[in-house]
Amino acid sequence: MQAIVWQALLVLALLALAVWLVTNARQALDERGMTSGLGFLFDPAQFAVGEAFFVFKPGSTYLAALAVGLGNTVMLSLVSILTATVLGAALGFARLSRNALIAGLAKAYVEAFRNTPQLVQIVFWYSFFTLLPGPRQSWSILDLAFASNRGLTVPAPENGDVFLLMLGMLALGALLALVFAHLADRHRRRTGRPWRLVRLTELAVLLLPALGAWLACGAPLGWSVPELRGFNYVGGATLAPEFLAIYFGLSFYIAAFIAEIVRGGLVSVDAGQIEAANAIGLSRGDLYRKVMVPQALRVIIPPLAAQYVSLLKNSSLGVAVGYPDLFSISNTALTYSGRTIEVLCIMAAVYLLLSLAIGAAANVVNRFVQIPER
Repeated sequence: MQAIVWQALLVLALLALAVWLVTNARQALDERGMTSGLGFLFDPAQFAVGEAFFVFKPGSTYLAALAVGLGNTVMLSLVSILTATVLGAALGFARLSRNALIAGLAKAYVEAFRNTPQLVQIVFWYSFFTLLPGPRQSWSILDLAFASNRGLTVPAPENGDVFLLMLGMLALGALLALVFAHLADRHRRRTGRPWRLVRLTELAVLLLPALGAWLACGAPLGWSVPELRGFNYVGGATLAPEFLAIYFGLSFYIAAFIAEIVRGGLVSVDAGQIEAANAIGLSRGDLYRKVMVPQALRVIIPPLAAQYVSLLKNSSLGVAVGYPDLFSISNTALTYSGRTIEVLCIMAAVYLLLSLAIGAAANVVNRFVQIPER
């Protein structure tokens, strides 16, 4: 009973502190003739947004501007998380390679990228891309993609909305395929008999949602290939130097930490498990796929989720190179609107919700790979 009383008093004290802070803030705003509230979100924003994934025109509302910043942050974080995960996993496996050269190169990468400031890396990549030659002397990549001081111009589907829809359906298919694989494995363990055509069914579950979306949208096949006309490229899609700088800076930096997480998870597997797998003649590929990785995931996922959250929050470093993410646009919005407290609270709440979403997803995956008896 005494513990409950103390907890109630603590909650009341915190509420009183919050009320005092809000009251003081409102009084300070009133003394300066400044209004408060969220009504400004529907006022026209008198600023423009640089090159980004979503279009914003001056005169649209502050709410639309913040939505554009949120979309840019989410898109940047998703592609950076995917790249960092793939690269980090490859480096983690390479650290354990029997080839001394491969293991040494992987270690050198980890030490170089992990021990230099992330902001320095972002500025380095920004300087690298902005110092490339102009479009007429651009670096050609198989005559399909072109790197210049205006960014990286690559082929792109003519119907971008359908392409994004297909990517979403492919992600859904991957999730369904994982669920199906888990159910098939449970059935095999319970009955001792595998389902027929399991691999073919997994492939169908993976691809059918994306294929169905593509067919429902008219099965578009057109691609736009960049072509030099005058002093710039026409067609395709151009990734601005600002995006490339923050993308490479986030991906390569976090990949170094993920590599160590993967390596640590793999070496945590009991040596007896590895000896037993070698004794029954499993190949090195099967050793990793069937013995080490499933057990290592239980160690890898919690710190991996922490790195994903770190990547999301560090995307705000894009302000250093002018990338219009949520942090950058929020700073511009509070300058033009004068609503500092409201904009900062909105920005903090959005980052908090995104981080909690990543944590919740990681908890689901973590429960999925845990040993059932635990």
